[in-house]
Amino acid sequence: MPSIVWWSPLLGAVLAFFVNFLYFSPKGFYPAWVRALGRDPSEPPMGSISPGAAFGGTIIALLAQAYGIALLISLREMSGTTVGPIRGFVIGAIVGIVFAAAPALGHRLFSGQGFKVWLIESGGDIAGLAAIGLVVGIWN
Repeated sequence: MPSIVWWSPLLGAVLAFFVNFLYFSPKGFYPAWVRALGRDPSEPPMGSISPGAAFGGTIIALLAQAYGIALLISLREMSGTTVGPIRGFVIGAIVGIVFAAAPALGHRLFSGQGFKVWLIESGGDIAGLAAIGLVVGIWN
């Protein structure tokens, strides 16, 4: 049976939240991302969505991703391989590339948002998931 240290995904989700906070900050990729979306950077970032819905949905999604990565790491450790922080980081990055970035490419292209929007958004997803893997790898 997989064994997950219950609080490590919570800590991983918190770290991923802050990684994305910095990634999409005004000094980070936010200005380029907003311009790539064809919007004015001075407009409210969430449009008509309430901050509670945006942040609440983000937190729920990060928790689901963190517990999913913890499960993958736990299953890997059941096979006799010690994961640790470096392998955890790599597992998180691979999950980000395969299960976040790859499917999002078609969504962005068919929605007319383009490659640049996909690249910026996927970079944040991969960084956040790699951070989750790092944290979970340390404590699982």
